[in-house]
Amino acid sequence: MVPARKNPVGTTDMLGIAAGVGLGVLLGAVSGCIPGVHANTMAGLLLALQGVLLPLFGPETVAVSMFAALVTHTFLDIIPSTFLGVPDPDTALSVLPAHALCSAGDGEEAVRVSALGSAGSVLFALPLTAAFIVMLPAVQPWIDWGIGLLLITVGGLLVIASESPGWSLLVFLFSGALGVFSFKYSFLAWHTAGTSSLLMPLLAGLFGLSVLLVSSSGTMPEQRFRGISLSTASLIRHTGIGAAAGACVGWLPGLSNATANALLQAAIPFDHDPRGYIVATSAANTANAFLALAALFALSRMRNGVMVALAAQDMPAPGVLLAGGIAAALIAYLLTIRLSRFAGIFNGIPVRPVSRAVVLVIIALTLLLCGPFGLLVLALATAVGMVPGLVNVRRSACMGAVMVPVVLFSLGIPL
Repeated sequence: MVPARKNPVGTTDMLGIAAGVGLGVLLGAVSGCIPGVHANTMAGLLLALQGVLLPLFGPETVAVSMFAALVTHTFLDIIPSTFLGVPDPDTALSVLPAHALCSAGDGEEAVRVSALGSAGSVLFALPLTAAFIVMLPAVQPWIDWGIGLLLITVGGLLVIASESPGWSLLVFLFSGALGVFSFKYSFLAWHTAGTSSLLMPLLAGLFGLSVLLVSSSGTMPEQRFRGISLSTASLIRHTGIGAAAGACVGWLPGLSNATANALLQAAIPFDHDPRGYIVATSAANTANAFLALAALFALSRMRNGVMVALAAQDMPAPGVLLAGGIAAALIAYLLTIRLSRFAGIFNGIPVRPVSRAVVLVIIALTLLLCGPFGLLVLALATAVGMVPGLVNVRRSACMGAVMVPVVLFSLGIPL
């Protein structure tokens, strides 16, 4: 169990907690809106500045700001995915339906349904978080051994459900081999933003550059909000499915939000139900943030860079962090809806120059965060990511890059 401070919540400096929420929302909004940047980057920045921040704000403020940044990021990262087609490592697959809606003039709707999914998932995640903190220590040993079998099953479903199972299997295996190569030789990268930095070039190449390099030469269609084409029942159902997937990967070892997106693709094909898929993936990403916190307190397991940063300092009680996360979610939802109204600024913008500019940004970020080895991974991932379009199979087969290494890890096979 991760030790927490013994102070009762009622004696906690509420002003400091509010300051932590404000700082976290600011950092999460910045990281969410910058193409390809993960909340881990901001957590690493806060951790690096810990010596300066702790005397000024105290441990509660710094800890709450880290968790609030993570929660906020899960709301705002849909914006570059929708309008620029650039994936965050946690939302790679959601780029495809969100960018497709944007290309049809429904970018604002894509952002709004994503915000609804993230906000709704908090209601599902809170009771699950409390239950997990109490129950996980007793049941975890019975769960760890079956993860590899679960992912093998999911990968098989992705391949079988494909338009061309043969090609889909080849893409899955080649992307898996690339993932194994990337993680096996990850020591060659710079890891500026932590040990998970290589996920950025890996998934940006598979799902970002490979799409941007073949983008059309026209202009961005007029963005007009015509309402949300999703019933309340469908919204609740997809939010629940996404929150469940996020809960699974939030505490199972070796899994990530990218794995949750692959799980959801097997249940909700995004080419038939893009809005439902966006809701589900957004719900999964936000729920994952809360359940990762439960795994930290219950099992001392750190599921992402933010949890690593939290574990490196004196943490407040779980209730304090959860309260900060809830406040951040409310603010982030309102901020996401507000920013979605500016979709019209993309009207008539030439697609090709914007795509080239974003490609240059991704290359620069890769070099900054991962160094020359990151550029190699980005180039190889881009080459593999272009194959699905050439053979007409779903790009979700590229999730082998994440799933194959996790399967090998769970089965005890060293990379």
